[in-house]
Amino acid sequence: MASENFSIAAADDSKHGFSRPELYKENLAGTADAYDRHVFVCYKNRQVWPSNVETSDLDPLPKLLATTVKSRKNDITIKTKITVCEAREEAGFLDGDVLLFREMIKYRGLTVSNIDSFVEDVMANGKPWSAGVRDEMAGSYVFVCSHASRDVRCGVCGPALIGKFNEEIELRGLKDQVFVWACSHLGGHKYAGNVIIYCPGSDGKIMGHWEALMYGYVTPNDVPEFLDHHIAKGEVIQRLLRCQMGQSVKEVKGTDGQKVPSEEPMDKGKNQNVGGCCQGANGVSCCMNPPSSDKN
Repeated sequence: MASENFSIAAADDSKHGFSRPELYKENLAGTADAYDRHVFVCYKNRQVWPSNVETSDLDPLPKLLATTVKSRKNDITIKTKITVCEAREEAGFLDGDVLLFREMIKYRGLTVSNIDSFVEDVMANGKPWSAGVRDEMAGSYVFVCSHASRDVRCGVCGPALIGKFNEEIELRGLKDQVFVWACSHLGGHKYAGNVIIYCPGSDGKIMGHWEALMYGYVTPNDVPEFLDHHIAKGEVIQRLLRCQMGQSVKEVKGTDGQKVPSEEPMDKGKNQNVGGCCQGANGVSCCMNPPSSDKN
């Protein structure tokens, strides 16, 4: 993916970007709930996503997937978050490709006609998808909320972060090892820039004690630290950490050399919203802050 222009007009930056007054005003720890599997659906691009892309009648694929997952809530025991990410034809990621973390698997060919079999095989039964073409994934994956139609702060901060990540990745010769994606709503837009990072361990799998970390208040100045410490060394950037996804992060080192304490999960009874949903034995939730606080 070509590097993007990550400059921001001064007016936009002061109101919605990295110089806005609300930045760093809140403690980030525990501001997002954890989950055990993340499913990204490649679909169009951020410029055309509606505000609620996972529930929009104009976008049948994400909506039908979220609706089908909700209808199978009693059969899906792994708490799973569904997010839309950009399709990137030049990189071989087309509309309907599905990325699964922590499994590090890509399935090609999800359509409205075969969603039932995908949910049945993969999400309910934990089996390979009989109707899809499966590819193993390698490398580290950075997802940046850039959902401008949902909230202008992520619309301003997200593209700037993607541009900076791609610039620093190119400088380090990591273009075949670290991949950056624009994604839809992650929750808590007031914490923009919001970033999720999935990194493989030395065995090529997602690192042993955690599957992913969500960060907030990320600025372009933080990007080198993420590449040189989080991705290169597995060190958590503690001051920007919102939550971990998957297993405990008790034994993961922070950049100060200390172990990062495990966060208590947020109330799983909250957030009965299908858009950007989490699905598990307790039903469907957005896995983030309640809708009222999401507007902040």
